Amino acid sequence: MKAVKGSIDRSVDQPDPKVRFYLFHGPDEAQSSALGDRLVTALKAAKHPVASSALRGDPALLSDEAGAIDMFGGAKVIWIQPAGEEIVAAVEALMDAPAAESPVVAIAGRLGKSSGLLKLAETHALALSYISYELDARDAERLVADMARAEGLRTQPGVAARIAESCANDRRMMGQELAKLALYLDASPDSPKDLGSDALEALGADMLGIADHALAGDVRSLGEALSRMDSSGKEAIPVIRSLQRRLLMLVPIRARIDAGERLQAVMTSMGKSLFWKDKPMVEKMLGMWDSAGLARVSERTGSLERRLMRGDSPPAAEALGEELVAIARQARRR
Repeated sequence: MKAVKGSIDRSVDQPDPKVRFYLFHGPDEAQSSALGDRLVTALKAAKHPVASSALRGDPALLSDEAGAIDMFGGAKVIWIQPAGEEIVAAVEALMDAPAAESPVVAIAGRLGKSSGLLKLAETHALALSYISYELDARDAERLVADMARAEGLRTQPGVAARIAESCANDRRMMGQELAKLALYLDASPDSPKDLGSDALEALGADMLGIADHALAGDVRSLGEALSRMDSSGKEAIPVIRSLQRRLLMLVPIRARIDAGERLQAVMTSMGKSLFWKDKPMVEKMLGMWDSAGLARVSERTGSLERRLMRGDSPPAAEALGEELVAIARQARRR
């Protein structure tokens, strides 16, 4: 069956024991994963991951896993991520099985109207599907405020919108950013703190500073900054986004210089759109990178971000450090 926005909260927080298969799909994969996590929490279960590639060659494996009783007697949820058309036969076998001890959650991206997996999940009485659309600005702002309260943060006017925009309305990134801010402010639900622009600017400067060290070829400062980062890698995506924001500033300026304009004339024409403290660093980076080089950095960081979001790269902190050091070394050679 197909769930709608008004019913999905109840479906995952008070799950129907008859539902064997949950398909969360759509462009907002972070929301899909969050819904699956809520279901796991509601069932007081543990995730039991199964690779979709394994189900392609052995469709019966899914019903076997769902029908098996956990050896420690606890509840479990079979988790498939990413999921696609390759699991259709396995889900059909699950639906046809006499019984299932554990529900199955599949996290998919965009699925077309002709998708066999989507048709199965939307029409079968023992299945439930829900599409996660990307958030618009207003919904994202409300979500940030709600997530902040859960971290013990009271967002001041305008702050939730700034966080949502800086995270491109991505739920996972917003959660990471708020967790980091809560740690910075020593906030918790039992000891709430006000979250204002000053905290955003303090942490934002740290993230942008790491990106600037890389683009400016300052290997020593970069190494020191990386050593202070959380080893869990939860800051990796914010740093990448800061690097991308700096690239978005540099690329059009560099293009004007490549077209024949003088650097100082371009910098002067930017006026107050460029913070005065950033001007020396921006000038240094423009002298080290041409348009082709900036384009390659943008492509590489975009690729790294996608790999980290999918979880198919080395540990996030390690992958980020390797990429930033490579950028810094390249900057020194230019």
